[in-house]
Amino acid sequence: MSRRFLVIGSFAAIYLLWGSTYFAITLGLQSIPPFLLMAVRSLCGGMILLAFSGRHVANTPGRTWLQAGLCGLLFFVGCHGVLAFAQQSVPSGVAAIVLATIPFWILLADTLFPGDQRPRPIALLALIPGFVGVGLVAWQNAEQAGISMLPIVWLLAAALSWSIGTVLSRSMSHQASAIALSGMQLSVGGAVLFAISWLTGELESFRPSEVSMTSVAAALWLIVSGSVIGFAAYNWLLENVSTSLVSTYTFVNPVIAVLLGTLVLGEPFSRMMLVGASLVIVAVVAIWRAESSSNRSTQAEADRPMRHLSLRKT
Repeated sequence: MSRRFLVIGSFAAIYLLWGSTYFAITLGLQSIPPFLLMAVRSLCGGMILLAFSGRHVANTPGRTWLQAGLCGLLFFVGCHGVLAFAQQSVPSGVAAIVLATIPFWILLADTLFPGDQRPRPIALLALIPGFVGVGLVAWQNAEQAGISMLPIVWLLAAALSWSIGTVLSRSMSHQASAIALSGMQLSVGGAVLFAISWLTGELESFRPSEVSMTSVAAALWLIVSGSVIGFAAYNWLLENVSTSLVSTYTFVNPVIAVLLGTLVLGEPFSRMMLVGASLVIVAVVAIWRAESSSNRSTQAEADRPMRHLSLRKT
């Protein structure tokens, strides 16, 4: 399987599949409490990925498990758990727009603590139309919903938690495969979410017989598409593509969330939303071109010493 195919397929997963998860969470919350819904999603997805990993997981050092567990807490408790809790009172499109602040948090971390991935200025500039675009897409929904500030603060904290987890997880790429790493992170996060669900009384009041088929289908979609496929693709991309390019999914996800609401629930789609979607596309294309140019320049610099050596030999 070619690397180009893997890159395209992985981006399709985090762009399209993750864009649908906000809508799926809304459907799941109809009859499943938030922390339990996210616990089932994470733990089931993690166990599936660990099963695929086989013997590699058994040979994983304890230190790697601890680091993966910390990332799992940041990803799935600090972000997904808070996201599901907030979506009880916040529309899915608005939740997606707030989580679109993730690239800013990541770029801020890379700017303050530069490592092997120093952000390019053009990539920073390309974030501006992306944020304007997602703001336009969710503007009308936010006004009509009359959302209070507290859930927005929770969602901003969730975005920060995911960003810290991303930076930490990126540094672990050499310790385990993307599938094994994803499985460990999901399993630990899911186990803690189950504990939170029990401590908050969700499990005590939960009645499986009252769960609708719509919520069951949404939970299955979150497990397979959101966790197994989407998160494995995310970790693989963090190993093979620049983080600023990977983070463009946060611009596409709100557009997908609003489109699903329009097509499935009959929500209105205005001209302002179309303008916002266009700005999102501009931002993604600009970052793609910037990173492609950077990769070509890096490859040219790497090839230059080899050319000098070949000339000396001749």
